[in-house]
Parts: sequence; C-alpha cells; structure tokens
Amino acid sequence: MSGITYVRGDATVPSVKGVKVIAHVCNDIGGWGKGFVLAISRRWPEPETAYRAWHRDCAANDFALGAVQFIKVEPYVWVANMIGQRGTRTGSKGVPVRYEAIDSALETLAGKAGELGASVHMPRIGCGLAGGKWSRVEPLVEERLVRRGIRVTVYDHGG
Repeated sequence: MSGITYVRGDATVPSVKGVKVIAHVCNDIGGWGKGFVLAISRRWPEPETAYRAWHRDCAANDFALGAVQFIKVEPYVWVANMIGQRGTRTGSKGVPVRYEAIDSALETLAGKAGELGASVHMPRIGCGLAGGKWSRVEPLVEERLVRRGIRVTVYDHGG
C-alpha cells in the first residue's frame, strides 16, 4: 500500500492548503522546452529563468546530476528543479533518466519540505521524456519523502 496519493489533474495547481513544493525532473544540459516544464512556464516564468541561469553559471555553482534548485513562485508555493536526467535523448547509454540522481535530489527535497512544513506535488517524475519507469521511481519517493511523514501527491494529467 503506497503512502502516495494519486490524482488526475495538473500538478501545477495543487488544491491543498499549506505550503507546497512542486517537484519535477530537469536535464543536465540546460534544455527547457518539452514536457512538464511547459506547464510550469505557463504559470510562472521564474523557474525557467532560474534554471537557465543556474545552468549558464554551472562552473561557479552546484548544477549537476542530483542537484536541486528551489524557487519561490507564490507566498506558499515553491518549485523544485531537480537534475535527474543525463541529456535529453535515448542513445547508446540508454534512456536519459538517472535514478541515482533522482534519489539524491529527493533526499534534498525531503530536507527542504521538512523545513518548510510543505507537502510535495509532482507528475510521475523521470517517467515522461526521461524514459524512466515509475516502478523504479515510486520506491525512491516512498523512501525519501513518505517515510519521513511528508505528504506526496502524484498527478496523472488528463481526464
């Protein structure tokens, strides 16, 4: 039995009270323009702007697989840009998702969510364009977030 709540809807508009962190997976090459990031950018310009600056200045910061950038977009809403995929294309090294990077990012996310007293909202991270399998990601979410008492809602888009 999963401690994750699954709902149909848009992860960018969580309908719960309190502080919320919307978590999603980004690539490690500075690309922003397909998948869930489009829904984020439709609501707030700040996460894309911050991600692009973070990547551009990567020689002077922590931009790398497993890193997380938190952007406050509303008084009670944060977006977590988690670097959890290598590149954007499936190739000789397999699909872009990097489960160990997602695991590390979720660990950082757990600390921030705990500090903020926040619930976490996400699509099935790493399972769209990154090519991952939810059967591999779900246990990481359970271990890093749910077992620490952090409320997690996963959104499946569409009717």
